[in-house]
Amino acid sequence: MLFVFFILAAAAVAPASAFRMPLASGARAAVGPRTRVSMVAPNGASPEKKKVLVLGGDGFCGWPTALYLSEQGHDVMIVDNLSRRKIDHDLGCDSLTPISTMEQRVAAWNQVSGRSIEFVNLDLAKDYDLLVQLIKAEQPNTVVHFAEQRAAPYSMRSSKTKRYTIDNNLSATHNLMCAIVESEVDVHVVHLGTMGVYGYGTSGGEIPEGYIDVVMPNGEPKKILHPAYPGSIYHATKCLDALLFQFYQKNDQLRVTDLHQGIVWGTTTPQTIRDERLLNRFDYDGDYGTVLNRFLMQAALDVPLTVYGTGGQTRAFIHISDTARCIEIALNNPPESGAPVEIFNQVAEPRRVRDIANILQDQCGAEVQFLENPRAEAAENELDVANAKFCNLGLEPITLQEGLFSEVRDVAKRYSDRCIKEKILPTAFWNKSRAKAASTNKLKTEAVKEGAAQA
Repeated sequence: MLFVFFILAAAAVAPASAFRMPLASGARAAVGPRTRVSMVAPNGASPEKKKVLVLGGDGFCGWPTALYLSEQGHDVMIVDNLSRRKIDHDLGCDSLTPISTMEQRVAAWNQVSGRSIEFVNLDLAKDYDLLVQLIKAEQPNTVVHFAEQRAAPYSMRSSKTKRYTIDNNLSATHNLMCAIVESEVDVHVVHLGTMGVYGYGTSGGEIPEGYIDVVMPNGEPKKILHPAYPGSIYHATKCLDALLFQFYQKNDQLRVTDLHQGIVWGTTTPQTIRDERLLNRFDYDGDYGTVLNRFLMQAALDVPLTVYGTGGQTRAFIHISDTARCIEIALNNPPESGAPVEIFNQVAEPRRVRDIANILQDQCGAEVQFLENPRAEAAENELDVANAKFCNLGLEPITLQEGLFSEVRDVAKRYSDRCIKEKILPTAFWNKSRAKAASTNKLKTEAVKEGAAQA
């Protein structure tokens, strides 16, 4: 797949300084080196505003984060190859909310905010030389890395999607590391990882933020990465990302913050509601719809809530607005050169899936339908997660609230005519035994389909 390197800005509203021409092959912009800012501004002053590249800024987390950082005064450039839109086409299922083109999105933001966001169409996994040129030219203080295929079910659909997820995610991350080294620009990388690197079995205690203290057989104390227990190909790529970060920190002293994020819920932020053209994605399908958003959409449309297995899976959740806030906290608190990779658990609270379904059943009278679990995972698990680092830096996380539930349901009702209800059901199975088990669940599945058809 060939992606052309170009930068888009709104012709009618963007100032002349917002337009940039593609870099010629081998060209290097005449931009002097930048001095890296300190972690904490002196005397409690506001942190210095930064040049930020948001990789994957067209996506569910990337778009609202880019807007939030821009509103905070940072100089933001989005880099994306629009692959998520292509996957929509391949799956035959668009976002529930209508998503404007990137040209329309950046133009709208420029109009309503008076701030400029630029957009570069670049494939991080394939356009390595252009990525190096971009980093040299822009001299960013921070690169926020969202540019990976993010859905565990999609990564398990077929051999094709497994291979794509590995090729795309690992090539994107490794190309970024290589490009920073080659460019010789002092860049802080903030990477959006996942709580799934820890696995979703009962851990036997509080999951620490990235590292655990152990005692070696000779009695020597040591701090090591928490063991990796990926539950899908997608989660495996995030585990492998973590090892790449460890290597490049050790070998080249790159500065990296890895955010192990919980399941994101919500869709709107104070920035995305300012104009219809700024709407964020709302994925509801069996591949990309996160569990709580899917439940809220089903409750709004009077479709039975599809709970996988017993619903005893306990997961950590975070609201989309907190994702953006956490990213800014991370970029304002970078590790020093030579310091270990910084790891945060980016979560608000853990909840059991069936408990969430029961809350919605009580609130809305929603029917709950238990389906065979398409995933190969523990039927029941406990989850205790440390998140002190973000809280100590000022985050007051949004918890699961009825008011915000209603907000998401209202969005779902508004765009209910765009929902293809048959797409709600799972179509990706972790292995043959899971697929076989799901096939014996025909009566339950047909009941869900019947409810969807009547809604």
